[in-house]
Amino acid sequence: MTILAIDQGTTSSRAIIFDAALRPIASAQKEFPQHYPHPGWVEHDPQDLWDTVFEVAQLAIAKAGRPFAIGITNQRETTLIWDRETGQPIHRAIVWQDRRTADICASLRDQGMAGMVGDRTGLLLDPYFSGTKVKWLLDHVEGARDKARAGRLAFGTVDSWLIWKLTEGRVHATDATNAARTMLYDIGRGEWDADICAALDIPMSLLPQVRDSAGDYGVTRLFGGEIPISGVAGDQQAATVGQACFTPGMMKSTYGTGCFALLNTGGERVTSHHRMLTTIAYQLNGKPTYALEGSIFIAGAVVQWLRDGLKIIKQASETAALAEQAEVAQGVLLVPAFTGLGAPYWRPETRGAVFGLTRNTGPAEMARAALESVGYQTRDLLEAMALDWAGAKGGVLRVDGGMTASGFAMQYLADIIGAPVDRPVVTETTALGAAYLAGLARDLCPAPEVFAKQWALNHRFLPQMDEATRNAKYARWKRAVEAVMMV
Repeated sequence: MTILAIDQGTTSSRAIIFDAALRPIASAQKEFPQHYPHPGWVEHDPQDLWDTVFEVAQLAIAKAGRPFAIGITNQRETTLIWDRETGQPIHRAIVWQDRRTADICASLRDQGMAGMVGDRTGLLLDPYFSGTKVKWLLDHVEGARDKARAGRLAFGTVDSWLIWKLTEGRVHATDATNAARTMLYDIGRGEWDADICAALDIPMSLLPQVRDSAGDYGVTRLFGGEIPISGVAGDQQAATVGQACFTPGMMKSTYGTGCFALLNTGGERVTSHHRMLTTIAYQLNGKPTYALEGSIFIAGAVVQWLRDGLKIIKQASETAALAEQAEVAQGVLLVPAFTGLGAPYWRPETRGAVFGLTRNTGPAEMARAALESVGYQTRDLLEAMALDWAGAKGGVLRVDGGMTASGFAMQYLADIIGAPVDRPVVTETTALGAAYLAGLARDLCPAPEVFAKQWALNHRFLPQMDEATRNAKYARWKRAVEAVMMV
């Protein structure tokens, strides 16, 4: 019995088929274009999202046969609205990185909304989240608000869009983890929040039904016969499941386009006083498990910048070897705030900067600074979490995502946070988590405590840097961040 995991990400769509032991046996991946119509704006063509998902799913199924279930994991917060009758989107998808709604967020803060939004959703008033993106679309697409009020439009994050397309318009749903990222969902009461929707003038008829992460999302008939869709989770929550972080105090960090660290706090909803997010890690049998989350906007994307922007590498895999050649004494430091600073700063207007440039600075120093920046940003998150919740202190950090293939980056991460960093055998844990949730709902996979015992270590990176050096380097990073926030 096999399970198909659809992993729809920010720059590509992937399909991975797992066997009954949750080992990957077939996969396919396809990139799609990014659109930047204005500075700070990021969009995707919804048809590109669907076409690439459909194509890679077909390719994987051709290799391994028709699966018994489908799990979906997706880039979160990215916002789509489409016509219920025609199925046509009213606009390109507004991507999670997009900052166009900063003024809307500022206006809501001025109205005193920040406290209520934080108390109910666990989130901050930031353009990152879906709610203000929905408002922008309704305000700027001709006729959209009238159609929304008439119940003719549907809103969804990418998971909802894919479910709609896979079920040919029969199911309009999302899971609790994706709902928790919209800034429209009360994570304590487990329902859409009418007051926040009213403040943003968003008709509630626009919203999808919220279901468990392992549950019934209908069936698709597009791949021959009926295949149930039975697992859905936002990418970072799916990675938390794939890393088997089921015990309070366990923490994972995923390094894809951005970096996202989640700390399981169990049934306790921990309120952050250091600008972390309170969110839902997963929801099973109607019961949410909560987490503290820190979000970094630029992690793997900094390597893409080296390749596509500076053109100092041709492939991402070249970065670590280039970084090893750097003249360490130069101390070049990069703050990659290309789309603003995420947690714990939340400064969407801030832009990036490079410090310590000399006449000898070259590609090797820039590559090293890029990889080191990911370690510094991760430490920012972990220090804030430790201040919020005592259970966050002193633990092992489980890591996953494409950047974990870089031994250089992972070793520097361990050095700068001063804690062990564990890389699992299966680093694509986002897809694994989606497959597990789908299998759990269909009784194809074991209970969480059994699944946790199957987690396998590939390599543990232990800190090698002395504490004085570690703290001196981090203090310099903090000064650099303060400098860019002053510009």
